[in-house]
Amino acid sequence: MIPLTYLLRFLEEDAPFGDVTSEAVIPEDLKAEAVIIAKQDGVIAGLEEAKALFEHFGVKVELKAKDGDEVKKGTVVIKLEGNARKILLVERTALNIMGRMSGIATQVRRLMEKVRAVNPNVRIAGTRKSLLKPLDKRAILLGGGESHRFSLSDAILIKDNHLALVPLEEAIKRAKAFSIYKVVEVEVERLEDALKAAKAGADVIMLDNMTPEQIEEVLEALKREGLRDRVKIEVSGGITPENIEEYATLDIDVISLGALTHSVKNFDVSLEITRRL
Repeated sequence: MIPLTYLLRFLEEDAPFGDVTSEAVIPEDLKAEAVIIAKQDGVIAGLEEAKALFEHFGVKVELKAKDGDEVKKGTVVIKLEGNARKILLVERTALNIMGRMSGIATQVRRLMEKVRAVNPNVRIAGTRKSLLKPLDKRAILLGGGESHRFSLSDAILIKDNHLALVPLEEAIKRAKAFSIYKVVEVEVERLEDALKAAKAGADVIMLDNMTPEQIEEVLEALKREGLRDRVKIEVSGGITPENIEEYATLDIDVISLGALTHSVKNFDVSLEITRRL
């Protein structure tokens, strides 16, 4: 689960000086019961994060589902009981977190289902194209995907701007010498560079913005040179839910999509007060 201190930042942003509406109209000691409901079918996520926030403010929480569960529209996923002001204070922050995480988890699960139907060995991964990485990465995992790098500190990924400064073979040589514990991945856009990267010892080759036909050419060339088994092949760029199956049929290992996190479609959840106590 995400650390509470991280989650509280969002609440502090939403209510820097308290919830003035609730403080103005709701009696201080009024208690209530409430539920959080899924308003659509999909994969629910962010329940543990919502629970941590509500409990921090003394609200009793009963989870009616687990993170990563498939839920139907109308499903009650959380029951709440406690101070009415506190429930409403946390409401929007909790729903925002759940909505974003569930949206990501649902999209990942649906893409995984498409991909695994044609190639059970291919994995789906997110990217660093997100400013809410702790939430987004956890949501990807709950959906059944891979998180890729969490940060610039996790693995070595040599991209085009690195190669604009240092030649490919030299960049890989320097990266391999830098640490024996870091995976070395290289992003390439041409067959020739993919072969160079494999021969130079890259652990993962990312084929960026290539068509399925171009990727097939690279794979065949790597096999001819006896290099395919030495490297993992990741494909990225230009991949959408509509064409992902074309890529999945290829002999690749990972499909990464920035759209999992930079273009999130929010999952609809709502909080409803069921009665005052």
